[in-house]
Amino acid sequence: MESVMSVDHQETDSIRQIRHRPADLDAIDRKILGALAVDASSSYAELSRVVNLSAPAVHDRVKRLKRDGVIKSTVAVLDGCKLGRTLLTFLVVDTSSYSATRKLLKFTDRPEVEELHTVAGDGCVLIKVRAVDTEGLESFLMEIQSLEGVRSVRSYITLSTFIERGPAPE
Repeated sequence: MESVMSVDHQETDSIRQIRHRPADLDAIDRKILGALAVDASSSYAELSRVVNLSAPAVHDRVKRLKRDGVIKSTVAVLDGCKLGRTLLTFLVVDTSSYSATRKLLKFTDRPEVEELHTVAGDGCVLIKVRAVDTEGLESFLMEIQSLEGVRSVRSYITLSTFIERGPAPE
């Protein structure tokens, strides 16, 4: 059992957030980021017209923004409802210890988990879950509630979403 706990601890360490420092961004970088946030498939030629630089200069800037971790990845933003995951819920989980909080990291591999944050305030962990239906959500809740050290789970089911986006570059 001891070695299993060590492996679990090592696996979850890679999930632990890194303390971030703001990147040194100028107005052109921010314009490029704004354009990519709207449409990540924009070509360097299209971006060059937005910022009045050559396509190679834009390419160099995008490459630097990726290298510096400002652009973490280029992904397609999928519609959860159209994928059959129509029940969006936010869970606030209160745990009895940091060790119990770490046990929740095993849920990061679950397809219904979109976000998992440790938080200060009313709970210990905030989880964004997109389930297929109420039965799927109930099953997920039972799994969390069965973990040793979980004191309570409060769920907030979303009725409508008016805005859902990442950070703005400005």
